[in-house]
Amino acid sequence: MTPILDDQTLEFVSRSAEQTQRLGARLGALLRGGEVICLQGPLGSGKTCLAQGVGRGWGASHTLTSPTFVLVREYTRPDEPVTLFHIDLYRIEEHQEIYSLGIDEYMGHRQAVCIIEWAERAETFVPSDRLWVEMDFVDPTRRSLQITAHGRLHRKLLKMFRQEAFGG
Repeated sequence: MTPILDDQTLEFVSRSAEQTQRLGARLGALLRGGEVICLQGPLGSGKTCLAQGVGRGWGASHTLTSPTFVLVREYTRPDEPVTLFHIDLYRIEEHQEIYSLGIDEYMGHRQAVCIIEWAERAETFVPSDRLWVEMDFVDPTRRSLQITAHGRLHRKLLKMFRQEAFGG
């Protein structure tokens, strides 16, 4: 991965699952509704770990668990109209299956936050305004994350996240 130094991309190497979750928690604390977080990477690269951190930072009433077999899990916060949808497209084989999930009804909606694992399986389906997180192995304990913001909402989110997580 070659470094990209611009206002819509951030690269980071996490040294542990705990650090990946802390990074996710910092991102989650910034989510207000309307955000679509797309996670891409091979099995074991930390997608669910990052999503769990996002859920914790967002304030989900329960710990996020992998929705691999149910495809979509919903999480709420007490006295909040915004719902967090954790979507896993690993078992999706055809685009028609994505439509049958009905996720197009809340993706990008201001009262929904969507975290999509295996998002590359539906790249043409997700909104163009999104945060794309590509994860990969560096070695057995370290993971690389390349975060790219697409659209005004997510460029603003990435700017706030960069300031919150790294001070700049």
